[in-house]
Amino acid sequence: MRTKRLLLIAAVVSAAILLSFHFLHARHRAEAATDVPAAPPAVWVATAHSGLIANQLTVAGVFQAFQEIDIHGKVSGYIRHIYVDIGDRVHQGQTLAVLEVPELQAEVAGAQAGITQTEQNIARLRSEVAREQAAYAAVHANYTRLKQASDEQPGLVAAQELEDALAKDRSAASQVDAAKSAVAAAQGQLGVSRAENLRVTSMEQYATITAPYNGVVTMRYADTGALIPAGTAEGLSQAVVRLAQSDLLRLRMPVPERDVPLVHVGSQVTVHVQATGQQFPGTVVRYTRDVSNSTRTMLTEIDVNNPDLKLTPGMYADVIFNLEEKNDALIVPASAIIQGDQPSAMLVDSNNRVEKRPVVLGISGANSQEITSGLQPGDRIIIGGQSELQSGQQVTPQPAKSDLENYQPTNQKGGH
Repeated sequence: MRTKRLLLIAAVVSAAILLSFHFLHARHRAEAATDVPAAPPAVWVATAHSGLIANQLTVAGVFQAFQEIDIHGKVSGYIRHIYVDIGDRVHQGQTLAVLEVPELQAEVAGAQAGITQTEQNIARLRSEVAREQAAYAAVHANYTRLKQASDEQPGLVAAQELEDALAKDRSAASQVDAAKSAVAAAQGQLGVSRAENLRVTSMEQYATITAPYNGVVTMRYADTGALIPAGTAEGLSQAVVRLAQSDLLRLRMPVPERDVPLVHVGSQVTVHVQATGQQFPGTVVRYTRDVSNSTRTMLTEIDVNNPDLKLTPGMYADVIFNLEEKNDALIVPASAIIQGDQPSAMLVDSNNRVEKRPVVLGISGANSQEITSGLQPGDRIIIGGQSELQSGQQVTPQPAKSDLENYQPTNQKGGH
C-alpha cells in the first residue's frame, strides 16, 4: 500500500515537471516571435508619364430627320390613287398621290374655251380692220381727186361736195382706228384668258402631289377615296403623308452652360450609337448661341450622313467632345489625387518610403489627371488606401492593375 502511494506521488511530480517545461518553452517561442519585425504593407503604384490628355465632355444626343413635313394638297379633292406607304423611300419629284377634282377640270376646259373664243374674236376684228382700211382707202382717194381738181381749177368742184368728201374721209379714218382699238382690246382679253388658263392649269397640276425632296414616308394619313381639303383651308386641312429626310440626320444634344465657351463650329466629336454599335467622328455644324433658362444648356447640332438608313430618327447616341487637349502632359491616374484645399499625391521614394507631396492640377481627363507642378516623370504614385498611410512609412510597392488605375473615386482625403 505504501509502495502504490509512492508511485502515485512520483507520477504527479513528473507531470508537473513536464507541464512546467511546456509552458516555459511556449513563452520562449512567443518572446522570440515578438522580436521579428512586421513586413511593410503592400501598396499599388502607377508611374507618372508624359502623353496626350484631353478634357472630355460626354452628353446624350438624339437623332432627328434633317427636315420633316406633312404634305398637303393645295386643292380639295378625292384621292384617286395613292402610291406610297409608311417606310417607302421616295425621291424628289416622285408622285405620291393623285387627286380627283372634277370642278377644277371643268374650270380648265372653260379657260381653254375662253382662249379659243378670244382668238376667234381677234381674227374677226382683224378682218373688220382690213375692211375698214379698204373703205377708207376708197373714200380717201375720192377726196384726194376732188381736192386736186379744185386746186387746179377753182370753182370746178362745189365747196359743199368737197366738204362732204372730206367728212367721209375723216369718218372712214375713224372707223379704221376704232377697228384697230377693238383688236387691241381683244388681244388684252386674250392675255387675261391665258392667265386664267395658266392659273387653273397650275391648280390642276397641284392635284398631283409630289415629293419635295428625297426622303422616307413616316406616316400615311389617307387612303384611296378619301376627301382631302385644300391645305390652304384654315382649320380643315388634312395631310396626305408625312415625309422625313433621313439620308442626312441632325444629331442634337444639350451642352452644359459651363462648357459653352469651349464649343464652336468645327469642334471635333466622337459619336457612339449604342443601338447599332457604330462609332464614328463628327463635327459641330451649328448651335443656337442661346442658353436655355430652364435647363441651362445650349442646343448643339451635328450633321450625320445616313445613306443606308441604318440610323433612325429617335435613336440616342453618346457624343464625346474633346474640349481641351494637350500633348506631352505629365499624367497620373485620377484616383491618385487626394482632393482638398491643396491637392496632393502620395508617392514611393527610392527607399520605398511614403512621401506626401502637394501638386498643381491641369487638364482633367476621364480617368487621368495632368500635373503641372509637384511631380516628375517616373515618380511612383500610390493608388488607393492613402488614408491608411503616413509620410515616411516603409511600404512594398506593387504595379497597379489597369482597372485600378481607371477607378476614379468622387473624393479622397489622405493622412499625413
